[in-house]
Amino acid sequence: MSLQFRHATEADLPRIVEIYNTTIASRMVTADTSPVTVESRLAWFHAHDSIRRPLWMIDSNGSNAGWMSFQSFYGRPAYNGTVEISIYLDESARGKGFGKEILQYAISIGPEFGVQTLLGFIFAHNEPSLKLFMKMGFEEWAHLPEIAVLDGVERSLKILGRKI
Repeated sequence: MSLQFRHATEADLPRIVEIYNTTIASRMVTADTSPVTVESRLAWFHAHDSIRRPLWMIDSNGSNAGWMSFQSFYGRPAYNGTVEISIYLDESARGKGFGKEILQYAISIGPEFGVQTLLGFIFAHNEPSLKLFMKMGFEEWAHLPEIAVLDGVERSLKILGRKI
C-alpha cells in the first residue's frame, strides 16, 4: 500500500475539521472536549504554508484517509528547526498501518522544510500512538503529569522527540 501526500488547500479545511472532530469523543488524541468549527480553525490553517510549515492531505486508493501537519514549536526563531507533528486519520483508515508510512514520510521529507527535530505531543494513556512513535525511533523527552482534565479525569502528556 502506498499513500499519496498533497499540500492542503482551504477547500480541504472542512474535511480536516471533520476528521479531527471524530477523534474528540475518544479522549485519547486531543485536549479539545467538543467539536471545533471550520471558522475556528481558519487561523490555524493559515499558519501553515507549503514552504516551512506544511499541512498535507493523505490519500489512499483515490480517497482521503487523513491529514498531517508540521506546526512551529514555541514560536521563537531559535526553534525554527523543531516542529510538532500531528497526524489524524479518518475512522475508516485507522488500524491499517498507515501511521508507520506517514511517520516515515515526515522523517524523510522534514529536512526539505528545514526541520531537524520532530516532536509528538501524546497523551500518556494513548498506548497505540506511543508504541507507533517509539517503533519509529522517537524517544520520550518529557512527561508532564496530570496536566489535562478530560471528563473529570486528570491525564498526563508525553513529549516524544526524534532528531532527523
